[in-house]
Parts: sequence; C-alpha cells; structure tokens
Amino acid sequence: MPPALNFPPELLLKAQGIRVVFLDVDGVLTDGGLYFSEHGETLKRFNTLDGHGLKLLQRAGITPVVITGRDSKALRVRLAALGIEHAHFGTEDKRPAAEITLKALGLDWQQAAAMGDDWPDLPMLTRCALACAPANAQAEVLASAHYVTRRQGGDGAVRELCDLLLVASGRYVDLLQEVLG
Repeated sequence: MPPALNFPPELLLKAQGIRVVFLDVDGVLTDGGLYFSEHGETLKRFNTLDGHGLKLLQRAGITPVVITGRDSKALRVRLAALGIEHAHFGTEDKRPAAEITLKALGLDWQQAAAMGDDWPDLPMLTRCALACAPANAQAEVLASAHYVTRRQGGDGAVRELCDLLLVASGRYVDLLQEVLG
C-alpha cells in the first residue's frame, strides 16, 4: 500500500535530519481551551491521532520534548502514557529550556523542529531548522512557520507534523508496513 501523503520536496528537505521536536501544549497538543473542574482541577482534551504520531516518532528515533508554560496532573499523566521522557513545565521562557535539552541530547538547533501557536513559542520557532504552527496559531507565529498544518491545535495538528518528519526520515513506509503486516 503506497502512502497517501504528499509533501512538497522543499519541505521534505527542510525536515530531513530532524532528531528532536519541541512542542507547546495549550493550542498545540490541546485546543487551547482551559477547563476547570468544580474542585479547581485543570482538565485537558488530547487528540489520539497526535498521541499515536508521537509514539511513531519515538520508534523512528526522533525525540519529542514538551515545553509548556503551565503544569497539570492531566498533562503529566498523558505524557507518561506516551512515554515522553523530556518535558519542561511552568516554563515561560522556552528557549533556555530547549537549549538545555539540546545539550543533554548532544544536538543543535539545526537538528530541531518546533511547533507552537503563540508569542512565547517564537524564540524556539525562529531558531530551529523546521518551524511549524497549527492552523489556528497567532498571526506572528503563522508568519514565522515553515509549515502550517491543515488541522488546528488539539485536532491532529501534531500528527501532521509527525507524519511529515516520518516521511522525511524515510521511516513512514516501514512503520506503515508493520501495521499492515
């Protein structure tokens, strides 16, 4: 079964060699809405397409890293379920957190992609090799992105990025064939 995906060649070239992906949470992994229970607990809605895409990235040797200005039990439970080991919580200044992770992984900005939706994400987006934004991102973020997904944050936008990186890495077809048997 041939893949149904088709990315422009220049985008695939930009995505080659990516080894780490920095992701914001609110507006990227979620729809950006904040839900609070009657007890004040933060509730978040995550998309299963995004989750599966992140698992596939890890299988392909690409490390997902979450850098978020907020923290919640719901987020920590979701990241643990996905096996995401690298995360920075309550981090308003995201660039230093990304640089700490790059150093720990022995990588540099030219091996990094990032997806964000608002101004706090711009310092990462403007430094990495591949800057991505969900369709509903803020205007300055959209203007800074090399790739804008068709889907919105929390609705499969991260999966689109994962698929792009898997195709560019040459692993997409192999992983698809494993599922098909």
